[in-house]
Amino acid sequence: MIIKPKKLIGLILLHTFLISVALSCICPLFWMINASFKTNEEFRNDYGLELAHEFNGDNYKRAIFDGGLGTYFLNSVFYTFITVFFIVIFSSLAAFAFSRLQFPGKNIIFFIFLTAMMIPLPAGFVPVYILLNKLHLANRIGYVMAMTNMGLSLSIYLLKTFFDQLPRDLEDAARIDGCSKLRIWWHVGMPLVAPALAVVIIVNSLTVWNEFVLASLMFTNAKLMPVQVGLMEFYNKNVIDHTLLMASLAIAALPIVTIYIIMQKHIIKGITAGAMVG
Repeated sequence: MIIKPKKLIGLILLHTFLISVALSCICPLFWMINASFKTNEEFRNDYGLELAHEFNGDNYKRAIFDGGLGTYFLNSVFYTFITVFFIVIFSSLAAFAFSRLQFPGKNIIFFIFLTAMMIPLPAGFVPVYILLNKLHLANRIGYVMAMTNMGLSLSIYLLKTFFDQLPRDLEDAARIDGCSKLRIWWHVGMPLVAPALAVVIIVNSLTVWNEFVLASLMFTNAKLMPVQVGLMEFYNKNVIDHTLLMASLAIAALPIVTIYIIMQKHIIKGITAGAMVG
């Protein structure tokens, strides 16, 4: 197959741009991980630009066990898992209802959810904190409730878009077999919108895992802090120990990178399918 010169030049420019963007993301991550295996003396000599002579895991041990980062990490895992679980269940149920059911005020309620997407998340943190504080829920429960609420609008919109594209013949066949609406949602709808669910999971996991402002307002007990707030406390105590800080940042980044690698195919499929809709 012969490629025309103009098309070849375009492909070269496009791939050069994409490779440069990829390198701009990968190089800082690689530099951080490489520096985390060095001692402070080695880091000061080359600022992490040379490969570590040996993989020294002392920084990771100190960060997890001595610095208390392990507690912050487990807190974030708990908050992220519970929050994303609630978002997936509630948003998929709501999206299925908006797509398949007929009830009074359906379009108005859905419009309200869409309107909520236009409000920046930090704009609602102070009112949410005041409300939860008045209800004596400024703790783990209140934090999970607040983060679940903030992730629903986009998730419902995305999932409804996918539910709208499902053929109704499958739903009719399931109804003939005796499935209730809930069973149709679980056994028919959920497997078919798996790409959209992957996008919902990764987007909301990233949001909850990286949340700092609301978490810093909600938690005063260090034992309950998520990893991002814990990192600030950790930084204040170890501001001159650069390699230890690199190890703590690598630990904080590991779960999100792992989730993306595992769900990469579904995420790309969900984004491209969502772009084709409409």
